[in-house]
Amino acid sequence: MIAVIVWFLYQRFIPAKGIKQITTMELRAQLNHKSKQYIDVRTPNEFRGNHIKGFKNIPLFELQNRVKELSKDQEVFVICQSGMRSSKASKVLKKMGFKEITNVKGGMSAWR
Repeated sequence: MIAVIVWFLYQRFIPAKGIKQITTMELRAQLNHKSKQYIDVRTPNEFRGNHIKGFKNIPLFELQNRVKELSKDQEVFVICQSGMRSSKASKVLKKMGFKEITNVKGGMSAWR
């Protein structure tokens, strides 16, 4: 039973292989690159309340249906409120064939 719990926690919280992790400070240096894509996977209400200019709102629950709005040939930066949903979204993108995915650790909570 303990092994199952440990495995579940490991799968849930350890970043997937091939997904980069950056801080919000590192994100600031990447923001104005036109060759990169920036998505915010929070809900529309969260996004309206506060967001980073240049990020497109594609809520996590809509990501699989709206993935065609993104190019697999360009790096994708993913953010949410705390880093949990963006980590999950990053794994979804990886499974859908995206090669360059970067998750923003700490999300909007760390963006100040």
